[in-house]
Amino acid sequence: MLQRAAMLVASVLLSSAIFTINSDGQSRKTDKDVDVSESPVAMAKQLTEPKDTILALTEQDFLEVAQSLGVEVAAIKAVVEIEAGCTHEGFSAPGKPLINFDLTMFRRFAKRHGVNLSKYGKSHSVVFNSHRGSQLRANRRLEAAKTIHPQAAVEGTFWGMFQIGGFNWKRCGAESLENFVELMSRSERDQLDMFANFITNTGLVKHLQSKNWAAFARGYNGPAYARRRYHTRMASAYARHSKCEKQKTTVEPDSTSDSEG
Repeated sequence: MLQRAAMLVASVLLSSAIFTINSDGQSRKTDKDVDVSESPVAMAKQLTEPKDTILALTEQDFLEVAQSLGVEVAAIKAVVEIEAGCTHEGFSAPGKPLINFDLTMFRRFAKRHGVNLSKYGKSHSVVFNSHRGSQLRANRRLEAAKTIHPQAAVEGTFWGMFQIGGFNWKRCGAESLENFVELMSRSERDQLDMFANFITNTGLVKHLQSKNWAAFARGYNGPAYARRRYHTRMASAYARHSKCEKQKTTVEPDSTSDSEG
């Protein structure tokens, strides 16, 4: 069904791309052009999936992005496992990406924006309770922080299955902070694509290619990576996923054999 929908979208895009000829003989698009920045398959997913459905990653998604980055699928899955947990999920509910509202980061960005948080202690007490809880609680804190300063709140939150800070929206290839949140909230494939942009734009992709987990964790998780054992945990996760990926590609021997008559 998804393939048929993709073909339908592709045909619509082609039929909608109307061209006219300038006096110099060059073709130009008319105002009736459509945005073809998204692939037909991605658009087909949005057309065929209900609004209350989480658009989860597929093995093909992992493979496509891994090949484009020159890394192993197992290496990407190792990062997901450490950042999002063994469930490898980027959403807590449809339209609700996995988030970690970080009070320390919120304070930092609020200060940069000239916001004095001391006067919000009582009126916004939920924001300043640093006890980490459920995703429901994290979203309540984020929404409350937005009423103080929406930009600082989003910048001070870590998003999706790769837990990328909102302050990195440009490095993720988003057009704006709002676009960053929109993409994070749309699908796990969008989250994966932004992760790919992020590690490419920060130069971390080379460490994922060479599986230098200490160097990757230092750049991705910060100077406290060693104390929290990010590098050793990623290495262990990679070893498990690498073994699974190799088992997938192993061709099972033919159990049938010719019998003599």
